[in-house]
Amino acid sequence: MNVKFNFDHENMERVVYVRTVNVSELPEDVREQVSADGLVYAIHSEDGERLAIAKNRDIAFALARTNEFEPVSVH
Repeated sequence: MNVKFNFDHENMERVVYVRTVNVSELPEDVREQVSADGLVYAIHSEDGERLAIAKNRDIAFALARTNEFEPVSVH
């Protein structure tokens, strides 16, 4: 199926990616600030820069939306 789709290029840079991260994979100085064991959720820009870390997925999505970003899950 071939369907034309007009991308909204003005808002594309407002997309952020949310993915799980093992706390053990975080830099030591960040691990010291995280009170969770196991997994946390990281919010990344389109170029891969980590913007924030959240305790759970719901908080990560809420944080992104509060800052006028459109969050997308990454597996």
